Amino acid sequence: MRIEICGDSDIPDLAKIFVEMDSYYFGSEAATYEEMLSYLTHRVFSVYSGVSVVGAWKNGVLVGFVTFTLMFPAPKCSGQAYMKDLFTSAAVRGQGVGKSLMRIIAAFAVEHGCTRFDWTAETTNPKAAEFYLSLGASFIKEKQYFRLDHQRLAAFAMHNTHP
Repeated sequence: MRIEICGDSDIPDLAKIFVEMDSYYFGSEAATYEEMLSYLTHRVFSVYSGVSVVGAWKNGVLVGFVTFTLMFPAPKCSGQAYMKDLFTSAAVRGQGVGKSLMRIIAAFAVEHGCTRFDWTAETTNPKAAEFYLSLGASFIKEKQYFRLDHQRLAAFAMHNTHP
């Protein structure tokens, strides 16, 4: 298995597996290949995204990916790795691809002075929680997760007044 940070030349292959992920989560409302190709080119790989994508290839086929970023500041002048998405193709689940991708981020984080590696998982995906706990991760009960989405996000952004 080959695992490495993806670049612009990997976008066509990434678009295929991102569509597979989108279909897994959103069914018939998933993005098309063309939509995903544009999304990856103009958003995920834009200069403003701050996200790295790591891909896993088996026999020349992209079979999994993980997206993450390093964030600063963190306690004691360190950093924190944050994983946004981890996905493996159905055909390779249970073959160590996800674990290998997670280990790459962990090593990258340590190499770059991070002392934490955090992520979230949907409560509707108990297999993900089981997988993460099997890696030795802790379930953090004292954290709360907040979100502004859609209309609330737009409304909040429009009322940008200073006291």
